[in-house]
Amino acid sequence: MSELLSIIPVISLTENIQIVQAELQHVDAVAAVFDAYRQHYGQAPDIEGAKQFLAERIANKESVIFLALEDNQPLGFTQLYPMFSSVSMRRSWTLNDLFVKETLRSKGIGKILLATAQHFIQQQGHKGLLLETTPDNTKAQSLYERLGWVREQNYYYFWQA
Repeated sequence: MSELLSIIPVISLTENIQIVQAELQHVDAVAAVFDAYRQHYGQAPDIEGAKQFLAERIANKESVIFLALEDNQPLGFTQLYPMFSSVSMRRSWTLNDLFVKETLRSKGIGKILLATAQHFIQQQGHKGLLLETTPDNTKAQSLYERLGWVREQNYYYFWQA
């Protein structure tokens, strides 16, 4: 059992739904919802690319992925990437991906994935968790605000490709 899995137990939503921290043996299951997530954002299907990308993140400990499963079938996931704050000299995280299959939305799966991510940050004693979403994703924004997330007003973000 990994060090992180000892901190984040398997969480059961119902008798059949669980949240687990993904390890290499979960790559196929995560890839199924990860590829659907990418397609939701206009990317072409690429299940093999998704498997490779996720396997590298997990093997290199470059991200933490929580996966919602029902009877071992993937329902959704969230993926966190580490960051550091120079000012506070602490680790923080970016919740870069959150996805639940469209037919299963509004059933509390996204909420429990977010709660699991927050629990992970708290258990690690890290600074906090940043998430981002597109301006048109108003359903997600509504969920975040209902759960107490605060829209950032104090910082500007700039991007260069």
